[in-house]
This record gives sequence, C-alpha cells and structure tokens, in this order.
Amino acid sequence: MLIYNLFPLLAGPCGSWKPHLERAATMGFDWIFVNPVQRPGSSGSLYSIADYFQVNPLLVDPASKQTGEQQLQAALAAADQLGLKAMVDLVINHCAFDSELTRQHRDWFVRENGELAHPFCEENGHKVVWGDLVRFDHQHTSDPEGLYRYFYKIVEYLLGLGFKGFRCDAAYQVPGSLWSRLMRDIRQKYPNTVFAAETLGCTADQTKQTAQAGFDYVFNSSKWWDFHGVWLMEQYQLVREIAPSISFPESHDTDRLFQEVDGNIAAIKQRYLFSAFFSAGVMIPMGFEYGFRRRLHVVETRPDQWEQPNVDLCGFVAAVNAVKRRYPIFQEECPTSVLSHQNPNILILWKASARTHEEALLILNKDPWNHQYFHAENLGAYIQAGAPLVDVSPEYPLEYIPRPFSYDLRPGQAFVLVTSRDHIPR
Repeated sequence: MLIYNLFPLLAGPCGSWKPHLERAATMGFDWIFVNPVQRPGSSGSLYSIADYFQVNPLLVDPASKQTGEQQLQAALAAADQLGLKAMVDLVINHCAFDSELTRQHRDWFVRENGELAHPFCEENGHKVVWGDLVRFDHQHTSDPEGLYRYFYKIVEYLLGLGFKGFRCDAAYQVPGSLWSRLMRDIRQKYPNTVFAAETLGCTADQTKQTAQAGFDYVFNSSKWWDFHGVWLMEQYQLVREIAPSISFPESHDTDRLFQEVDGNIAAIKQRYLFSAFFSAGVMIPMGFEYGFRRRLHVVETRPDQWEQPNVDLCGFVAAVNAVKRRYPIFQEECPTSVLSHQNPNILILWKASARTHEEALLILNKDPWNHQYFHAENLGAYIQAGAPLVDVSPEYPLEYIPRPFSYDLRPGQAFVLVTSRDHIPR
C-alpha cells in the first residue's frame, strides 16, 4: 500500500478533493486514507464521533443539491477513476461523550464509580485523559451481541460510501477476538476489504498480538529510528511474518518533519526514501510533499491553513514510488539486516525477498547535513545471490557499479541497489 493521507479538515468539503486526489495519483500512490468522516460531538474532534451514520457537516457543501453521503460517494468515485482505493478510520474503541449512544445504550460503555469512563494514555510519565470521549465496554457489556452488530453496521455504512479499507484506530485497545470476528464476517460478504491496525505507542509485543487478530497491515515505528539503535529491527523481525507493515516519515499525530529538521530538504528526502524501502507499505499526510510546517490538528485545522509550498517534492516522491512499485522486494516484509561498515554514519540495509531470488542493498548517508565517504572493495560481498547489482536509485543513479566502490555521499543521499535479473537499463 502506497498511501496518501487526505486530511479532511485541511482538504475541506468533499467537492474540493479532486486536485488532491489527482496529485496523489500523479505521485504514484494507490491508496487514499481519510481520517474520520462522521459527525463529531461538541468537541469537534474528528475522533470524537457522535453519529456514525451522518457525514461531518464540515465536509459537506451546503450549496450542493446532493446529500453529504452523495457528495462523499462522488469524491470516492473520482478517486477510484484515478486508480486510488480509499480507506477511512474505523473508530470503535470509543465515541463522543455527548453521543446519543450513551443514553440509548448505557450498558455498552465502561463505567467507573457509576460514571462513564474516558480513555487515556501514558505520555512521558503523565496520564493523559480524553474527556470528550467515552470507552466502549468490549469485555464486560451485558449486550455484547448488540454492540457487535452496531460495529458491523458502521463498517457496512462506510463500505457503502465507497471506502474499501479501514485504518483501525487504537486497534490494540480493542480485543483481538472482536477484530477477528468482525474481519471474518465482513470479508465473507466483502472479500477484498483491507484492515490496517493503528498501533502508535504500542510495544513490539502489543503490535504482534494485535497483528495476530488477522489484520492485513500494521503501522511500524520507523519514523522514530535514529538509524543506530537495534530496537527497530527487533520489532520488525518480531512482526514481519504475521503482517506486513506501513512506514511513515510523519503523520497527523506528529509534528511536521519539515519543521522538525528546520527545513533541511535532504533530511526530508532521506526519511521518505527510507520509509518507502524499509517496509511493504508507506504513507505520507497531505502537505508533506510541499514541506508544510503547521501540524495537522483533529479539531482546529481548516482549509484556509493550506500553506504556500516551501519545497516541491512531488517529483522525488513519484520517483521513489515508481521504484517501489517496480521491484517486488520493496512490496513485502522480508529478511532484513543492518550490515556493519567502518563509517558509522553510513547505514547498509540488506534485504532478501522471501518470494523471489531478489536481494537489495540500501546504502544511506545517515547524516542529512554533511557528506559521508563510503568505500567497499566489492559490493557483491554484501549479497548472497550471483546476479549483478543494479543501481535503481531515484536520484543520482550510477550507470554501472564500479569495483572497488568509492563514493562521497551527499547529505542524506542513498543508493538503492537490487539484484533483479530482468532489469531494463534506463
């Protein structure tokens, strides 16, 4: 999955999505991810859903003769015509505290001291409570079947709008048995539906346990890797045989990368390239390609906050995506190792396909501010196959691989090399 996150509060009403969809398709993405589209409660947060069967009024053009559902269906049909499948957030861990559900089905919710319980998380040693949300009681409700059937109806409603997949919000907080049943029942009627588990903040064991429920994808934590520690590879190996994963250089839950790296374009390119070639899937939020600085906000963001581009990376993203789509080894989770090198500022990532004879090397300058020297007597010593290595790098590719191999890598630059036997020269 090559996913472009169309953030609805920034994109605006459905009728204005088309230019963003066209840009995503031009960059080579094949999926659109849209954050929750249903009507929120009084807090206005996209993730505080009050009515699961009504479109968020902010996404509806009141001047249109079409209903909100019809406008959204038209937008998703336009995406489909561009070769873009659409996925949406599925939020069934909690709902808005002022939803009618809390009065109609009080037994569906967790209660503490007689009051409805709010979800929370631990962040930097502090307990963060979301007061605008209340938690569904998946474990101990007196009406488990009624609650389950309600979740099933939500999925059917969203499928009816034209979505073909779901990013399952806070998936690890919902019992795996519920996910397994829901995915099994939905796939019996809608066999090509995709379910991806949002596992932000999970431990590796939690991610593995969540993936085992039967998800098609999980999201990994490569965004936070410093290219040095061992934890990312340990997580990757723990989960990769259960479900493929999706990397992202930034998301709607994080600060903008362009802001984090103080406008360093080399760092932006480095992080997208690594995200795309590290795991089977990749995702960026809208605005990443233009170096936006303002963090996306699930309550406050509006279309008038669209920024003037600080940079145009559309061509670079398209080039990376084209390499990823062409070589199967970059579309799977496969045996992957970090190889040692005398220069600690050089990352050598070796990948071997579990499906074909293909191997790949990623030689990356970890330093986005300075040149770094790389030397190897024979790059072939890093791989196991007899096939020759070919440079398929999206930028500055070499026509042939010299032996010995010496190169002064530009800040953040990476060589992407494959052993594909059917390579067609540029």
